[in-house]
Amino acid sequence: MISATRSGPPARAEVARDPAMTARADRAGPGAPSPERYRALVDAHFDFIWRSLRGLGVPAGSADDAAQHVFLIAYQKLEEIAPGRERSFLFGTALGVAANARRAGARRRELCDDDAMAAVADGAPDPEQLVEMKQARELLDEVLDAMEDDLRVAFVLFELEGVPTEEISAMLGLAKGTVASRLRRAREEFRAIARRVQARAQHGGGSR
Repeated sequence: MISATRSGPPARAEVARDPAMTARADRAGPGAPSPERYRALVDAHFDFIWRSLRGLGVPAGSADDAAQHVFLIAYQKLEEIAPGRERSFLFGTALGVAANARRAGARRRELCDDDAMAAVADGAPDPEQLVEMKQARELLDEVLDAMEDDLRVAFVLFELEGVPTEEISAMLGLAKGTVASRLRRAREEFRAIARRVQARAQHGGGSR
């Protein structure tokens, strides 16, 4: 599993627990979405969804809004989500949110990305380490952007998030053999694209 270049999301309580949304749930009558279940959903899955959105091409500066959008949809459909299927529902919703962001041209390079956010934490890396982290993040973003969508989804889930293949199969509605095949092809594509990107960088850049 690839680790390395992804810093974590900001404090989820300040991002996904939309005060208006939770206040509405607290005031709601019988049959309305449970505020306790919604809060538990946020606590259990926000980090995973935020990182997944980043891996699916949503810029760090837009990831908070995109994650909140995912959880707003989940709140609106909370009663329809079967127990035990929460992560599958959230990731499926995140796929749509990320696709809309890409179609809207939201994918862009930013001066202040998730590595910059990591610098404010205690024990922040020194400037040279920050530069290396930023370059690694940019390389990962560029490689992921160039991958086929189906392969990218499988790669993000397994290699970046460590989701077991059995769960990926259930989440995406695919046979286990199909998931294994996509992961194999995704790894091959990732390595091939990474080699091209690195070679281009060593020879002074150029367009994709």
